[in-house]
Amino acid sequence: MVQGIGFRYASEQKAQELGIVGFVRNEPDGSVYIEAEGEEEALNKFVAWCQSGPRGAQIKEVKAVNAAIKNFRDFLIDY
Repeated sequence: MVQGIGFRYASEQKAQELGIVGFVRNEPDGSVYIEAEGEEEALNKFVAWCQSGPRGAQIKEVKAVNAAIKNFRDFLIDY
């Protein structure tokens, strides 16, 4: 449950900083879903950041799964 603290906006900023493309969106259950593509080191840093998130976040769990590359062009907030 990370809604209401700007997690999507902070994750967009962090992804752009690390050169990661993909998207982030809120899910109906209150969780946040992210698909991200980039260099392995950058992705590892992004996942590590997601485990703490922005100030005020209380992250209980982060699941990282390898999936097929979709060749995203940017990192966007999906509404």
